[in-house]
Amino acid sequence: MKRPRILSAAFVRTVSQPGRYGDGRGGYGLSLLVKPTANGRLSKTWSQRVRFHGRVTNIGLGAYPIVSLAEARQKALANRRTIEKGLDPRGSRVPTFEQAADEVIAIHAVGWKRGGKSEAQWRSSLTAYVYPRLGRRGVDRITTADVMACLLPIWHTRPETARRVRQRIGAVMRWAIAQGYRTDNPAGDAITAALPSNMGRRQHHRALPHADVAASIANIRASGAYPTTILAFEFLVLTACRSGEVRGAQWDEINLGEATWTIPPARMKTGRQHRVPLPTRALELLTDAQRYRDYSGLVFPSATGRELSDATLPKLLREHNIPAVPHGYRSSFRDWAAELTDTPRQICELALAHVNNDRVEAAYQRSDLFDRRRQLMNDWANYLNPTRG
Repeated sequence: MKRPRILSAAFVRTVSQPGRYGDGRGGYGLSLLVKPTANGRLSKTWSQRVRFHGRVTNIGLGAYPIVSLAEARQKALANRRTIEKGLDPRGSRVPTFEQAADEVIAIHAVGWKRGGKSEAQWRSSLTAYVYPRLGRRGVDRITTADVMACLLPIWHTRPETARRVRQRIGAVMRWAIAQGYRTDNPAGDAITAALPSNMGRRQHHRALPHADVAASIANIRASGAYPTTILAFEFLVLTACRSGEVRGAQWDEINLGEATWTIPPARMKTGRQHRVPLPTRALELLTDAQRYRDYSGLVFPSATGRELSDATLPKLLREHNIPAVPHGYRSSFRDWAAELTDTPRQICELALAHVNNDRVEAAYQRSDLFDRRRQLMNDWANYLNPTRG
């Protein structure tokens, strides 16, 4: 029997030769598979050959005569329409970019530090620059051109943000590859040559000359801001710690008797425990902070009992015309130590909880030189408050 280019109901009913008979109508990949059975009869089943996620697969559509030719064609057409929408006709849905990003954020959130900003930053940047264009699109349908369209509007005006957005898109695409939804990363190497250079001069955190730090503390003390905000600011300056470490400080990390603050690894940028020697003035600030102690366990809770926002201290400095950011006070401390003390570099770096990038030197550095750091921090406090020395 000659194989027809387009199947007919009569052919399907009467065909008796085993084989696969394609249906040319519509180009949906529909075919009739005729095979002998164990009892010497023939079985006739419908199959559809489709390409999904770059892979060719066959989908069973049922057996003839339970499923007629017309019904098989309807099923094949429905499957093709489903694929065009980015969905798997077998029932497994191809996630949209936004859904995939939620999965990636959930995976990474396990390793993000308590009280950190990573999740909020991911969601904020993707919502602002990616979701409007790609949020509802299946991860298998995103191209390099799509990624460029998200990045180009901010590539020169906000280069650091653009870099991070690209990294986050890339992370989502790598997840999609691992899940079998696609085989390439449109935010990877392919886009590097296409994007123009946006490398400019590195922007450093705005910092005060160390001689002006004491005056800025006095300015903030007289500001009328919420008491724990003022206390947190001066504590940050005295300890030369990062804003997040101070804002998230817990009373169970403080040992007043030993004048020591021990920050656990989960709250450190380096992922390592950091012991901070507390000078007398820092202990006085903690005594004042005891009056605001509440159920949260925070040393410097906000007026609502929550951790101070990461915007609180920068806003305070702006409102009082202090040309610095909280992180800049670490630079002020480091400049003071270099210019006005003979403290060895490694002690200054340990005071800032910097990781030693010299592997050989780090291997021999077993101690955190705590006692020598205590003297350094006492000298810093006395420099800022000479009448208390």
